Amino acid sequence: MLAEPDATVLHGSGNSMMSRNIYHNKNQDSSISISKMDVIIPFSPDVPCDNNGQRMWWAFLASSMVTFFGGLFIILLWRTLKYLWTVCCHCNTKKKEAQKVNNPANSQAADGTPKGPDEKDEVVPASEVGWMTSVKDWAGVMISAQTLTGRVLVVLVFALSIGALGIYFIDSSDPIESCQNFYKDFTLQIDMFFNVFFLLYFGLRFIAANDKLWFWLEVNSVVDFFTVPPVFVSVYLNRSWLGLRFLRALRLIQFSEILQFLNILKTSNSIKLVNLCSIFISTWLTAAGFIHLVENSGDPWENFQNSQSLSYWECVYLLMVTMSTVGYGDVYAKTTLGRLFMVFFILGGLAMFARYVPEIAALILNRKKYGGSYNSTRGRKHIVVCGHITLESVSNFLKDFLHKDRDDVNVEIVFLHNISPNLELEALFKRHFTQVEFYQGSVLNPHDLARVKIESADACLILANKYCPDPDAEDASNIMRVISIKNYSPKIRIITQMLQYHNKAHLLNIPSWNWKEGDDAICLAELKAGFIAQSCLAQGLSTMLANLFSMRSFIEIEEDTWQKYYLEGVANEMYTEYLSSAFVGLSFPAVCELCYVKLKLLLIAIENKSELGESSILINPGNHVKMQEGTLGFFIASDAKEVKRAFFYCKACHDDITDPKRIKKCGCKRPKMSVYKQMKLACCFDCGRSERDCSCMSGSVHSNMDTLQRAYPLSSVSVHDCATTLRAFEDEHPSTLSPKKKQRNGGMRNSPNNSPKMMRHDPLLIPGNEQMENMDMNVKQYDSTGMFHWCPSKEIEKVILTRSEASMTVLSGHVVVCIFGDVTSALVGLRNLVMPLRASNFHYHELKPIVFVGSLEYLRREWETLHNFPKVSILPGTPLSRADLRAVNINLCDMCVILSANQNNIDDASLQDKECILASLNIKSMQFDDSIGLLQANSQGFTPPGMDRSSPDSSPVHGLVRQASVTTGANIPIITELVNDSNVQFLDQDDDDDPDTELYLTQPFACGTAFAVSVLDSLMSATYFNDNILTLIRTLVTGGATPELEALLAEENALRGGYSTPQTLANRDRCRVAQLALYDGPFADLGDGGCYGDLFCKALKTYNMLCFGIYRLRDAHLATPSQCTKRYVITNPPYEFELVPTDLIFCLMQFDHNAGQSRASLSHSSHSSHSSSKKSSSVHSIPTTNRQNRSSKAREAGHKQNATRMNRMSQERKWFTDEPENAYPRNIQIKPMSTHMANQINQYKSTSSLIPPIREVEDEC
Repeated sequence: MLAEPDATVLHGSGNSMMSRNIYHNKNQDSSISISKMDVIIPFSPDVPCDNNGQRMWWAFLASSMVTFFGGLFIILLWRTLKYLWTVCCHCNTKKKEAQKVNNPANSQAADGTPKGPDEKDEVVPASEVGWMTSVKDWAGVMISAQTLTGRVLVVLVFALSIGALGIYFIDSSDPIESCQNFYKDFTLQIDMFFNVFFLLYFGLRFIAANDKLWFWLEVNSVVDFFTVPPVFVSVYLNRSWLGLRFLRALRLIQFSEILQFLNILKTSNSIKLVNLCSIFISTWLTAAGFIHLVENSGDPWENFQNSQSLSYWECVYLLMVTMSTVGYGDVYAKTTLGRLFMVFFILGGLAMFARYVPEIAALILNRKKYGGSYNSTRGRKHIVVCGHITLESVSNFLKDFLHKDRDDVNVEIVFLHNISPNLELEALFKRHFTQVEFYQGSVLNPHDLARVKIESADACLILANKYCPDPDAEDASNIMRVISIKNYSPKIRIITQMLQYHNKAHLLNIPSWNWKEGDDAICLAELKAGFIAQSCLAQGLSTMLANLFSMRSFIEIEEDTWQKYYLEGVANEMYTEYLSSAFVGLSFPAVCELCYVKLKLLLIAIENKSELGESSILINPGNHVKMQEGTLGFFIASDAKEVKRAFFYCKACHDDITDPKRIKKCGCKRPKMSVYKQMKLACCFDCGRSERDCSCMSGSVHSNMDTLQRAYPLSSVSVHDCATTLRAFEDEHPSTLSPKKKQRNGGMRNSPNNSPKMMRHDPLLIPGNEQMENMDMNVKQYDSTGMFHWCPSKEIEKVILTRSEASMTVLSGHVVVCIFGDVTSALVGLRNLVMPLRASNFHYHELKPIVFVGSLEYLRREWETLHNFPKVSILPGTPLSRADLRAVNINLCDMCVILSANQNNIDDASLQDKECILASLNIKSMQFDDSIGLLQANSQGFTPPGMDRSSPDSSPVHGLVRQASVTTGANIPIITELVNDSNVQFLDQDDDDDPDTELYLTQPFACGTAFAVSVLDSLMSATYFNDNILTLIRTLVTGGATPELEALLAEENALRGGYSTPQTLANRDRCRVAQLALYDGPFADLGDGGCYGDLFCKALKTYNMLCFGIYRLRDAHLATPSQCTKRYVITNPPYEFELVPTDLIFCLMQFDHNAGQSRASLSHSSHSSHSSSKKSSSVHSIPTTNRQNRSSKAREAGHKQNATRMNRMSQERKWFTDEPENAYPRNIQIKPMSTHMANQINQYKSTSSLIPPIREVEDEC
């Protein structure tokens, strides 16, 4: 029976080219009779094959099975023989080796004598390596990927395995078994080459394997067993069988290892993703290959008659719908082997699908959302913000950074954090998507730093968690971030927040940290304590300064309420701008007056660059400083555009303009002013005449300008008085000035306020101070920098007061610090609170005593940083005890500060400030006896030295005059520190603040009675836009802390005393903040309905005092008088702003060298009459008619002062034992007060004389 064509069983695709060739060449007339079931593979005369068409799959399979089991048998047989040989034949050898190891004298004979030269050691040295070991090590190196050759070999094997798998995909379209000629089939030749290489690699792996049995059972070895031998059988039989070649897909499991060898995969997420995908795909393809084999072959026991034609990719589809449990039913297994395999595969495949696919999807989606790299925009800078990234911190930062008042915000903000944002934070990023981008990563990872282009960023800002329960740990985290960023890019500018002041010292250990290049550390504890300390000197100043560096929009209120004036001041911010060349040669007061009156700008400071290139900020330096070309000014204004007026101002074009909005850039050329022009303009300003009418510059001087420039060179950064230089030159070159003019100029040359080099920076040359300063040079009164008052270290037991001792010690005009804390509390850094109160620009008698009320255990931990400050005492107790508060005379204090070190240890935000709020309400509800308060506050004989307010007529500054005592705690000046802004609603029970109101809009903050650390967040953006702002703020609030002082504290953690030198004493000459009283004194005429602008000009011209705000009673605008004593802050009022008598004016006043002399003369003549107190003069009231007599009298006064001090040093223990001039016995007996003294005490206004103005003194000279 001949086989019909349609009866021939074909496997694989019926459309294949080989099948068509077989059918076409089939001999229809063949007489060979075979059974239909026996005819499997048609043959062709062109290809030598079995002409019977019988399948020989068993030959291919047998080659693999024989190889596998044969090798396994040989390995097991070798191990068995080796074991038997070891057990039976080598027992004695092992015993001998054990004895030799245990015998340390193996080089000697049994009798102890050394071996002879003829004796040979039978033991092979252990250092020799056999050739088998060498070959094994070489093979191990070749396949371990530890060397370049090994890596190349491993990658090549993987690539060839994928190539062999590709050949399988191509051959899968052919029948399962077919006749092929090796010399004509190109794919078979390539596959043969690949498998020869695999065989060689298998040999290397076998040699390098330590355990041959486990190696034989590895997955990769099994793959080689079932893929390599069948290829050689194919060549021998001239036929191919797909068989188990699909097992090459298992090599995909090593794909992640290959990518790691090539350094492509670096992150854990990418490695995990590739691992999951490779395992899933390799299992999927391998299972599809098995289904393709059995379905196209059929069951052997059915004589392969139940097969079906399925392509490989249809099997792939079948496995996918099976794993996903969809099972459409369009393709299914018909063979028994296929169905049995599907039963077991669906159990593992379903588990793998349910586990791997969601995890792969999650990794892919997360990678796309916040992965990737930042692509910088050309012409646009970007900054990187990292650290504590939360909804609150980011919203506060963006609100200030992207404020509309900043007209130059062309910066993209890139946030980098290792935690993905929540929905609220993500929505915030989307609202600012044009300028904000978020990337998930860590700054500790260099790869993530490269993603955000940190090397090209304009700056990196690091935010701190202000509410962290462990501030030191938070600072350590930020320091590590700085180290990582600086290690990656040393030149990047970094601005970081720090919680604790002592942790700033660690930043100095970073080699690339350089504050001169813009690196800044904003210490929240330092600035918070500094703001509170300044409020002790001028209540409300903390609120004013906080509003100045925060960007606030102007809110217009029509009603005539206190909020209207407060919000007008809130709209002011601090800006910097270079001054126009029109100001060159003018003194600072003249420029300040011109800017305020004409430009509607408030100039408070300038930047001074020394000849060495170092810059410093001069705050209200006085009239000895002349403006130079390119001077940078610090302005208070409501908009950055307004400050441009100072840069565009031109005297020729804008001199007659009254509307400051019309001052814009003009077309005038601005040539650099010559030295002669600068000197003449300065001289004309001093003499008060115009440049045309002034005759100061004589012809001889003008003709000898070359000589003048050589003799007195003027640097472009010099701040010395040009007029002084001119007059010094005129002394050497007489001119044709009239005798009257010569006498006038001579008097001015020697006046106390004219020579900045001698008078303002060398207090030793002040007449009358010789003896006093000579003693100061032998006694350490200041620290080594001269910036702070200093005293020798004191034990804490010497400053502890009991309640009875504190009650007997009459405390008045002091500062009470109520501190909550215990042994486990984090340190708040009380040194930062005390340092501004001990600044050297205060004279010793002006220092306010400080009394700490709190836990002694906590204060012991802080005392190490406080033991070198004078006038500090401790009352162990609790701020919630009214007995302790009455013992320290809290009703007579100048300020009560309430702090807590336990605020961050509570999870509930509403309870974080419970201690401070309870203490504040406790003080406000206290009642006091007015008669006792007046007696203690004003009894001259019973006020401790250093705290009396002698000679109030010598200064117009509020605070030097004792006000009437308070009778209720509500009138005690208090400032409370808060952590949670919303808790401010609990401080004042009579206000109507909504809980959702922003902090700066609440009444306690506007009045200066509450301060929250959150207001310091604005300093991050303010420092980025202008690093001088932070320097100015720190100069104002810290009392003079400098980078040099920080380096000193980093070394010793304490202030070091130093002897007074002219250089250190010159550091005392800096301005300080004070408050002017308008109810009486030199400005009383302006207090009742006068204009603020007139007050500003008068204070500036007469006393060199720079006014910048008002502290006004809350109900001052009401027609009916009110009993409310609360005040609020008005920043930079306009010129026409109307004043009231109860106003207190914030001002920057100059340092007075002679105030210390006045105080000394008063101290040794105690209980002097009111008329004699008028003779204690300040620097402005020294007579100049007889300078020699004045000097001799001053020397006598100095000798008496020294004698008084030496006598007081011999007294018994005093309340203040740190300085002799403040010693006072504790055993005080209160005597009845006379009627005359009581009448004087009840007078609220001072009846003293006015201060002689500066220019009147100059005229007298």
